[in-house]
Amino acid sequence: MQQESFRALANASFHRIAYTDWGSASNPHVVVCVHGLARNSRDFDFLAAALTPRCRVICMDVAGRGESEWLGDRSYYTFATYQSDAAAMLARASAPPRRLFGGRAETKLDWVGTSMGGLIGMLLAARPGSPIRRLVLNDVGPLIPWSALLRLKGYITRGKRFENLDEVEAYFRDVCASFGPLTDAQWQHLAHHGVRPAADGGYELRYDPKIGEGLHGHVDPEFPLGPDLLRGIDLWSVWSRLEIPTLVLRGAESDVLRPTTVHEMKERKPDVEVAEFPGVGHAPALMSRDQIRVVKEFLLRD
Repeated sequence: MQQESFRALANASFHRIAYTDWGSASNPHVVVCVHGLARNSRDFDFLAAALTPRCRVICMDVAGRGESEWLGDRSYYTFATYQSDAAAMLARASAPPRRLFGGRAETKLDWVGTSMGGLIGMLLAARPGSPIRRLVLNDVGPLIPWSALLRLKGYITRGKRFENLDEVEAYFRDVCASFGPLTDAQWQHLAHHGVRPAADGGYELRYDPKIGEGLHGHVDPEFPLGPDLLRGIDLWSVWSRLEIPTLVLRGAESDVLRPTTVHEMKERKPDVEVAEFPGVGHAPALMSRDQIRVVKEFLLRD
Protein backbone atom coordinates (compact mmCIF):
# COMPACT_ATOMS: atom_id res chain seq x y z
CA MET A 1 0.00 0.00 0.00
CA GLN A 2 1.29 3.45 -0.94
CA GLN A 3 0.05 6.90 0.03
CA GLU A 4 -0.36 9.11 -3.05
CA SER A 5 -1.97 12.46 -3.90
CA PHE A 6 -2.83 14.80 -6.77
CA ARG A 7 -4.09 18.34 -7.25
CA ALA A 8 -7.79 18.62 -8.10
CA LEU A 9 -9.52 21.68 -9.50
CA ALA A 10 -12.90 22.74 -8.21
CA ASN A 11 -14.56 26.11 -7.59
CA ALA A 12 -11.72 27.98 -9.35
CA SER A 13 -8.97 26.72 -7.03
CA PHE A 14 -6.76 23.68 -6.66
CA HIS A 15 -6.64 21.48 -3.59
CA ARG A 16 -4.78 18.28 -2.75
CA ILE A 17 -6.61 14.95 -2.79
CA ALA A 18 -4.90 12.01 -1.08
CA TYR A 19 -5.49 8.33 -1.69
CA THR A 20 -4.07 4.94 -0.80
CA ASP A 21 -3.02 2.75 -3.71
CA TRP A 22 -3.04 -1.02 -3.22
CA GLY A 23 -1.67 -3.63 -5.61
CA SER A 24 0.14 -3.38 -8.92
CA ALA A 25 -0.22 -0.32 -11.14
CA SER A 26 -0.16 -2.72 -14.11
CA ASN A 27 -3.34 -4.49 -12.99
CA PRO A 28 -6.14 -3.56 -15.45
CA HIS A 29 -8.90 -4.24 -12.90
CA VAL A 30 -9.19 -1.17 -10.67
CA VAL A 31 -11.58 -0.77 -7.74
CA VAL A 32 -12.10 2.76 -6.40
CA CYS A 33 -13.39 2.95 -2.81
CA VAL A 34 -14.86 6.10 -1.25
CA HIS A 35 -15.87 6.51 2.39
CA GLY A 36 -18.74 8.11 4.30
CA LEU A 37 -19.39 11.63 5.56
CA ALA A 38 -16.84 11.90 8.39
CA ARG A 39 -14.71 8.83 7.62
CA ASN A 40 -11.56 8.33 5.55
CA SER A 41 -9.84 5.99 3.10
CA ARG A 42 -8.34 3.73 5.75
CA ASP A 43 -11.81 2.29 6.43
CA PHE A 44 -11.19 0.10 3.37
CA ASP A 45 -7.85 -1.41 4.44
CA PHE A 46 -9.36 -4.83 5.17
CA LEU A 47 -11.34 -4.94 1.92
CA ALA A 48 -8.38 -3.69 -0.12
CA ALA A 49 -6.07 -6.31 1.33
CA ALA A 50 -8.59 -9.02 0.44
CA LEU A 51 -9.03 -7.80 -3.16
CA THR A 52 -5.33 -7.63 -3.99
CA PRO A 53 -3.58 -9.14 -5.92
CA ARG A 54 -6.70 -9.83 -8.03
CA CYS A 55 -7.34 -6.07 -8.29
CA ARG A 56 -5.65 -2.75 -7.89
CA VAL A 57 -7.57 -0.88 -5.17
CA ILE A 58 -7.57 2.91 -4.86
CA CYS A 59 -9.15 4.45 -1.75
CA MET A 60 -9.71 8.20 -1.90
CA ASP A 61 -9.86 10.69 0.96
CA VAL A 62 -12.66 13.11 0.10
CA ALA A 63 -11.72 16.79 0.48
CA GLY A 64 -11.56 17.79 4.14
CA ARG A 65 -11.08 14.21 5.36
CA GLY A 66 -8.12 11.97 6.08
CA GLU A 67 -4.96 13.20 4.39
CA SER A 68 -6.76 15.37 1.83
CA GLU A 69 -6.57 19.14 2.08
CA TRP A 70 -9.16 21.12 3.99
CA LEU A 71 -11.05 23.64 1.85
CA GLY A 72 -10.70 27.32 2.68
CA ASP A 73 -14.37 28.03 1.99
CA ARG A 74 -16.78 25.68 3.78
CA SER A 75 -19.46 26.35 1.15
CA TYR A 76 -17.40 24.26 -1.28
CA TYR A 77 -18.01 21.07 0.71
CA THR A 78 -20.71 19.99 -1.73
CA PHE A 79 -21.45 17.04 -3.95
CA ALA A 80 -20.47 19.18 -6.94
CA THR A 81 -16.93 19.42 -5.55
CA TYR A 82 -16.87 15.76 -4.59
CA GLN A 83 -17.94 14.71 -8.08
CA SER A 84 -15.30 16.89 -9.70
CA ASP A 85 -12.58 15.49 -7.45
CA ALA A 86 -13.77 11.92 -7.96
CA ALA A 87 -13.86 12.39 -11.74
CA ALA A 88 -10.21 13.43 -11.59
CA MET A 89 -9.50 10.35 -9.48
CA LEU A 90 -11.27 8.13 -12.02
CA ALA A 91 -9.22 9.65 -14.83
CA ARG A 92 -6.03 8.70 -13.01
CA ALA A 93 -7.34 5.27 -12.09
CA SER A 94 -8.61 4.39 -15.57
CA ALA A 95 -5.42 5.18 -17.47
CA PRO A 96 -4.71 1.89 -19.33
CA PRO A 97 -1.69 0.16 -17.76
CA ARG A 98 1.27 -0.49 -20.02
CA ARG A 99 2.09 -4.14 -20.58
CA LEU A 100 5.60 -5.56 -20.25
CA PHE A 101 6.07 -6.03 -24.00
CA GLY A 102 4.37 -2.85 -25.10
CA GLY A 103 0.74 -2.01 -25.75
CA ARG A 104 -1.91 -1.24 -23.16
CA ALA A 105 -4.62 -3.27 -21.50
CA GLU A 106 -8.18 -2.05 -21.25
CA THR A 107 -9.03 -0.95 -17.71
CA LYS A 108 -12.02 -2.39 -15.83
CA LEU A 109 -13.12 0.25 -13.32
CA ASP A 110 -15.46 -0.52 -10.41
CA TRP A 111 -16.71 1.65 -7.53
CA VAL A 112 -17.36 0.79 -3.88
CA GLY A 113 -18.96 3.61 -1.91
CA THR A 114 -20.07 3.75 1.72
CA SER A 115 -22.90 6.19 2.48
CA MET A 116 -21.74 9.53 1.02
CA GLY A 117 -19.20 7.67 -1.11
CA GLY A 118 -22.03 5.60 -2.53
CA LEU A 119 -23.99 8.71 -3.48
CA ILE A 120 -20.95 10.13 -5.27
CA GLY A 121 -20.53 6.85 -7.14
CA MET A 122 -24.20 6.69 -8.08
CA LEU A 123 -24.12 10.23 -9.45
CA LEU A 124 -21.03 9.52 -11.54
CA ALA A 125 -22.16 6.10 -12.74
CA ALA A 126 -25.46 7.54 -14.02
CA ARG A 127 -23.75 10.07 -16.26
CA PRO A 128 -23.44 9.34 -19.99
CA GLY A 129 -20.09 7.81 -20.87
CA SER A 130 -19.22 6.97 -17.26
CA PRO A 131 -16.21 4.63 -17.00
CA ILE A 132 -17.69 2.83 -13.96
CA ARG A 133 -18.39 -0.83 -14.82
CA ARG A 134 -19.84 -2.15 -11.53
CA LEU A 135 -21.22 -0.26 -8.54
CA VAL A 136 -21.39 -1.27 -4.87
CA LEU A 137 -23.59 0.92 -2.66
CA ASN A 138 -22.86 0.33 1.02
CA ASP A 139 -25.96 1.17 3.05
CA VAL A 140 -27.16 4.00 0.87
CA GLY A 141 -29.76 4.46 -1.81
CA PRO A 142 -31.62 7.11 -3.82
CA LEU A 143 -33.66 8.23 -0.80
CA ILE A 144 -32.23 9.25 2.58
CA PRO A 145 -34.72 10.54 5.17
CA TRP A 146 -34.11 13.93 6.73
CA SER A 147 -34.06 12.39 10.21
CA ALA A 148 -31.13 10.17 9.22
CA LEU A 149 -29.28 13.10 7.63
CA LEU A 150 -29.75 15.13 10.80
CA ARG A 151 -28.38 12.29 12.92
CA LEU A 152 -25.32 11.85 10.70
CA LYS A 153 -24.57 15.56 10.71
CA GLY A 154 -24.84 15.52 14.51
CA TYR A 155 -21.78 13.26 14.70
CA ILE A 156 -19.56 16.00 13.27
CA THR A 157 -17.83 17.65 16.22
CA ARG A 158 -15.93 20.92 16.52
CA GLY A 159 -12.65 21.09 18.36
CA LYS A 160 -12.93 17.73 20.12
CA ARG A 161 -9.65 16.63 21.73
CA PHE A 162 -8.49 13.33 23.19
CA GLU A 163 -5.68 12.82 25.68
CA ASN A 164 -4.70 9.38 24.40
CA LEU A 165 -5.65 6.61 21.98
CA ASP A 166 -7.64 4.78 24.66
CA GLU A 167 -10.00 7.77 24.78
CA VAL A 168 -10.12 7.78 20.98
CA GLU A 169 -11.05 4.12 20.84
CA ALA A 170 -13.78 4.55 23.46
CA TYR A 171 -15.19 7.43 21.41
CA PHE A 172 -15.32 5.41 18.18
CA ARG A 173 -16.81 2.38 19.90
CA ASP A 174 -19.64 4.71 20.96
CA VAL A 175 -20.32 6.80 17.84
CA CYS A 176 -19.64 3.93 15.42
CA ALA A 177 -21.51 1.24 17.35
CA SER A 178 -23.90 0.88 14.40
CA PHE A 179 -21.02 -0.53 12.32
CA GLY A 180 -21.81 -3.81 14.02
CA PRO A 181 -19.62 -6.24 15.96
CA LEU A 182 -15.91 -5.61 15.32
CA THR A 183 -12.82 -7.19 16.82
CA ASP A 184 -10.58 -5.29 19.22
CA ALA A 185 -7.99 -5.00 16.45
CA GLN A 186 -10.57 -3.49 14.09
CA TRP A 187 -11.71 -0.92 16.66
CA GLN A 188 -8.07 -0.03 17.25
CA HIS A 189 -7.61 0.37 13.50
CA LEU A 190 -10.54 2.80 13.31
CA ALA A 191 -9.19 4.73 16.29
CA HIS A 192 -5.62 4.93 15.02
CA HIS A 193 -6.62 6.19 11.56
CA GLY A 194 -9.54 8.33 12.74
CA VAL A 195 -7.39 10.95 14.48
CA ARG A 196 -4.15 12.87 14.07
CA PRO A 197 -1.83 14.54 16.59
CA ALA A 198 -3.17 17.92 17.70
CA ALA A 199 -0.94 20.99 17.65
CA ASP A 200 -1.51 21.58 21.36
CA GLY A 201 -1.02 17.95 22.35
CA GLY A 202 -3.23 14.89 22.37
CA TYR A 203 -5.30 13.96 19.33
CA GLU A 204 -8.00 15.51 17.14
CA LEU A 205 -10.42 13.94 14.65
CA ARG A 206 -9.04 13.58 11.14
CA TYR A 207 -11.56 15.79 9.34
CA ASP A 208 -12.48 19.44 8.94
CA PRO A 209 -15.39 20.18 11.33
CA LYS A 210 -16.86 22.38 8.59
CA ILE A 211 -17.65 19.44 6.30
CA GLY A 212 -21.24 19.30 7.51
CA GLU A 213 -21.99 22.78 6.20
CA GLY A 214 -22.16 21.60 2.59
CA LEU A 215 -24.38 18.61 3.29
CA HIS A 216 -27.39 20.38 1.81
CA GLY A 217 -25.64 21.76 -1.28
CA HIS A 218 -27.05 20.97 -4.71
CA VAL A 219 -25.08 18.72 -6.99
CA ASP A 220 -25.98 20.68 -10.15
CA PRO A 221 -29.19 21.50 -12.06
CA GLU A 222 -29.19 18.02 -13.63
CA PHE A 223 -28.75 16.12 -10.34
CA PRO A 224 -30.53 18.06 -7.57
CA LEU A 225 -30.65 16.67 -4.06
CA GLY A 226 -34.39 17.12 -3.84
CA PRO A 227 -36.50 20.29 -4.07
CA ASP A 228 -37.58 20.04 -0.46
CA LEU A 229 -34.66 19.49 1.91
CA LEU A 230 -37.03 18.51 4.70
CA ARG A 231 -37.67 15.34 2.69
CA GLY A 232 -33.99 14.48 2.72
CA ILE A 233 -31.97 13.40 -0.29
CA ASP A 234 -34.05 12.25 -3.26
CA LEU A 235 -32.10 10.82 -6.21
CA TRP A 236 -34.68 8.52 -7.79
CA SER A 237 -34.19 10.22 -11.15
CA VAL A 238 -30.51 9.33 -10.94
CA TRP A 239 -31.24 5.74 -9.94
CA SER A 240 -33.44 5.32 -13.02
CA ARG A 241 -30.47 6.22 -15.23
CA LEU A 242 -28.18 3.53 -13.90
CA GLU A 243 -27.48 0.82 -16.47
CA ILE A 244 -24.64 -1.11 -14.83
CA PRO A 245 -24.60 -4.11 -12.46
CA THR A 246 -25.21 -2.83 -8.94
CA LEU A 247 -24.85 -4.45 -5.53
CA VAL A 248 -26.59 -2.87 -2.53
CA LEU A 249 -25.38 -3.70 0.97
CA ARG A 250 -27.67 -2.96 3.91
CA GLY A 251 -27.29 -3.11 7.65
CA ALA A 252 -30.48 -4.77 8.86
CA GLU A 253 -30.92 -2.05 11.50
CA SER A 254 -30.06 0.92 9.26
CA ASP A 255 -32.12 4.10 9.42
CA VAL A 256 -30.34 5.52 6.34
CA LEU A 257 -31.31 2.78 3.89
CA ARG A 258 -34.81 1.70 4.83
CA PRO A 259 -36.44 -1.57 3.71
CA THR A 260 -39.07 0.39 1.76
CA THR A 261 -36.31 2.16 -0.16
CA VAL A 262 -34.63 -1.14 -1.03
CA HIS A 263 -37.99 -2.54 -2.17
CA GLU A 264 -38.53 0.40 -4.52
CA MET A 265 -34.94 0.17 -5.79
CA LYS A 266 -35.64 -3.44 -6.80
CA GLU A 267 -38.97 -2.47 -8.32
CA ARG A 268 -37.31 0.13 -10.53
CA LYS A 269 -34.18 -1.92 -11.24
CA PRO A 270 -35.07 -5.63 -10.96
CA ASP A 271 -31.52 -6.82 -11.64
CA VAL A 272 -30.06 -5.05 -8.59
CA GLU A 273 -28.45 -7.42 -6.08
CA VAL A 274 -29.03 -6.91 -2.34
CA ALA A 275 -27.19 -8.32 0.66
CA GLU A 276 -28.38 -7.61 4.20
CA PHE A 277 -26.31 -8.11 7.35
CA PRO A 278 -28.01 -8.79 10.71
CA GLY A 279 -26.88 -6.96 13.83
CA VAL A 280 -25.55 -4.04 11.79
CA GLY A 281 -26.88 -0.50 11.35
CA HIS A 282 -25.35 2.28 9.31
CA ALA A 283 -23.05 1.19 7.85
CA PRO A 284 -21.43 -2.24 7.42
CA ALA A 285 -17.72 -1.71 8.13
CA LEU A 286 -16.59 -4.03 5.30
CA MET A 287 -14.08 -5.62 7.65
CA SER A 288 -15.72 -8.98 8.38
CA ARG A 289 -15.28 -12.04 6.20
CA ASP A 290 -18.95 -12.33 5.24
CA GLN A 291 -19.19 -8.70 4.11
CA ILE A 292 -15.89 -8.83 2.21
CA ARG A 293 -16.88 -12.12 0.55
CA VAL A 294 -20.11 -10.65 -0.88
CA VAL A 295 -18.29 -7.62 -2.33
CA LYS A 296 -15.40 -9.69 -3.66
CA GLU A 297 -17.65 -12.21 -5.42
CA PHE A 298 -19.61 -9.41 -7.07
CA LEU A 299 -16.56 -7.49 -8.30
CA LEU A 300 -14.65 -10.52 -9.56
CA ARG A 301 -17.60 -12.00 -11.42
CA ASP A 302 -17.14 -12.06 -15.19
